[in-house]
Amino acid sequence: MSEQKRDYGLQTRLIHDAHNANDTTAVSPPIFQTSTFLLRTPEEGAELAAEVAPGAYYTRYGSPNNKQVEILLAELEESEAALALGSGMAAITTAILANVQKGDHVVAQQTHYTATLSLLAETLPRYGVEVTQVDQRDTESFAHAIRPNTRIVYTETPTNPTMDLTDLRATAEIAHAAGALAITDNTFASAYNQHPLEFGYDLVTHSATKYLNGHADVTAGAIMGSRALIDTVWEYSRVHGPVLHPFESWLLRRGLQTYGLRMAVHNANALAVAQFLEQHSQVERVYYPGLPSHPQHALAKQQMPGGFGGMLSFEVKGGYQRAYEVVRHTEVCLLAVSLGGVETLITHPASMIHAHQSDEQRETAGISPGLLRLSVGVENVEDIIADLDSALNK
Repeated sequence: MSEQKRDYGLQTRLIHDAHNANDTTAVSPPIFQTSTFLLRTPEEGAELAAEVAPGAYYTRYGSPNNKQVEILLAELEESEAALALGSGMAAITTAILANVQKGDHVVAQQTHYTATLSLLAETLPRYGVEVTQVDQRDTESFAHAIRPNTRIVYTETPTNPTMDLTDLRATAEIAHAAGALAITDNTFASAYNQHPLEFGYDLVTHSATKYLNGHADVTAGAIMGSRALIDTVWEYSRVHGPVLHPFESWLLRRGLQTYGLRMAVHNANALAVAQFLEQHSQVERVYYPGLPSHPQHALAKQQMPGGFGGMLSFEVKGGYQRAYEVVRHTEVCLLAVSLGGVETLITHPASMIHAHQSDEQRETAGISPGLLRLSVGVENVEDIIADLDSALNK
């Protein structure tokens, strides 16, 4: 890429920069729907087999479509390199497991995406990796949990679904002082709003299923960071095989072309909906870092310069049963898990997202029976608000 192109804005780069890995004349790059590639000579085969992430050797190693989307993924987090994988959990597990071994220790926060909690509480201990979880709102708790064998400090901010924040700069400094890697899940905030690498983080993971694709038609994951660390996680993925296939890569690239446009609307709509809900008589509390009432609003303004995202949660008065009644009566807000698409989605975390956790675990994570999570889409915001108002007043 030329230095002149580097001066272009993000939205321009997301539309044009994938062409650097497109060897055809097609404006929309084709789908390379193949599992293997012709090797023109045995020498070429030997050379490609020894490469890290060759683009035209075998699709478990990489593909032209992956190369195109990885250019854009690196643009998002302003990283040296990126790796595209088959799901967000593939990205999280690969980023962590590629960097620990038996006898190591991980410091993580208490509130995470539910499958990440299972990874921390069940999978890592089976591999002989110890995990200490701390309150992410208390930065000093990370420092107190550090041990001589700590290899990773793992965070997620804002958290799912209570929208608690973790101080990225402070936790990165704590990790590095201990000689550990700082890894974070940036799915909720998304790279439009927050750049953890700027605060000292080493690796950033995303469920690209969400905002990066944005259309609820792809399951994908991404890891961004230095070239050396991405080479390490690629080697782990080569062996374990969490492949992002060519068609899904192609769809992800297409979704990324409208990323900046979508995120601006997600941010604006979510703030308007949060302000509306905060004043509603049937709502007990709203969790959204863009509200001055959020206890970490000052931190949000500091480390989320692009905006506060499209995710929020709110507690309805009346608990579990009342929350169920609300989700029964929404029409614009669709009852479905996942997030980050153009459509507004509503879920009941206690019985849907965190169903695999115990009552005690849900309580520790702040998942109350009356909590509803909203992924605010890009519909006309007046329609979203009217739909919620109608359901809350039933």
